[in-house]
Amino acid sequence: MSVPLLQMLRVGSYVAGRKLGGASRYPLVLMLEPLFQCNLACAGCGKIDYPEDILRRRMSVADAVSAVRQCGAPIVSIAGGEPLIHREMPEMVTAITGLRRYVYLCTNAILLPRKIGDYTPSHYLSFSIHLDGNRERHDASVCKSGIYEKAVNAIRVARERGFRVTVNYTLFQGEEAEEVADFLDTVAAMDVEGITMSPGFSYDHAPRQDVFLSRRHCKQLFRELFTLGRERHSDWPFNHSSLYLDFLAGNQRYQCTPWSNPTYNNFGWQRPCYLLVDEGYAGSYAELMDDTVWDNYGFGRNEKCQNCMAHCGYEGTAVDDTFSSPLKALRVGLRGPRTQGPMVPELPVHFKRRETETIGNSTIAGRRSA
Repeated sequence: MSVPLLQMLRVGSYVAGRKLGGASRYPLVLMLEPLFQCNLACAGCGKIDYPEDILRRRMSVADAVSAVRQCGAPIVSIAGGEPLIHREMPEMVTAITGLRRYVYLCTNAILLPRKIGDYTPSHYLSFSIHLDGNRERHDASVCKSGIYEKAVNAIRVARERGFRVTVNYTLFQGEEAEEVADFLDTVAAMDVEGITMSPGFSYDHAPRQDVFLSRRHCKQLFRELFTLGRERHSDWPFNHSSLYLDFLAGNQRYQCTPWSNPTYNNFGWQRPCYLLVDEGYAGSYAELMDDTVWDNYGFGRNEKCQNCMAHCGYEGTAVDDTFSSPLKALRVGLRGPRTQGPMVPELPVHFKRRETETIGNSTIAGRRSA
């Protein structure tokens, strides 16, 4: 895990306090979306499918600070859209870091070299730069050539200016373990602090639906990847808990905890998470936590959640398990995820879902109780 010691201690103290206080649900990361507008139209993104009047909306600094205070999470991930388009983003970041919250400013980095002078290096601020693989794969993912080089240059500029930098890597269909390992080796040589890595979520509104990994394929890919990492003696600086990585490799049987990563945007508090955009909104954080039917979401509970293994849903689960089972987490941290043997069984499925069977050249779709 590649996180500064002070941040680890602050977050650890926060989680311990919540657990000692008997909280069964608590936020770990606030996902703040101050706008949906973006200067890219990525194949796997479901966040830009809004009318022009909504894309032009901007969250005020006051509303952002109010959401941070309501939620209380020690980490704030500012996403979008592309946050650097927001003219008040420097003021927003300054206000949130002034509350002693750790800010990860997620960006495709196109605008970063031009706007980096608007920000001041701080141990509370990290630029989380979006890179989805090597040059060819990343440019294909964002549907525009030349963006990989812009992002790599932005990483260099930010590091030269003394900023914390992490890379946000989303995996899609067609990834091979060797290709992913080569990319991780490349990123590790870029002098970044950490790598956040997660399989892409199959947004209903994404322009393409053939780019997402199945859950089984994802687990096998990560097992092959971690095997290569050991063979190469690679030291990839993952910005994840050891148990989340073990979950990706099919060794932990976790349920999603969407309340650990609540989302606030221009519509309000999004139910239940950052990834499901059609489930409604709450007017306050308290209403989100108290009135959302959380048992309607997660693997085996909702068809939209069946292939999701994203860190915004499962990292919080893994962190909670780390505090409940510290020796298990330590063993996995020292040895790395298990890559051989049977995977743990999935949780039972309790909803009726549509199953498609292909027989010859015909497709038969029916409903059954899974």
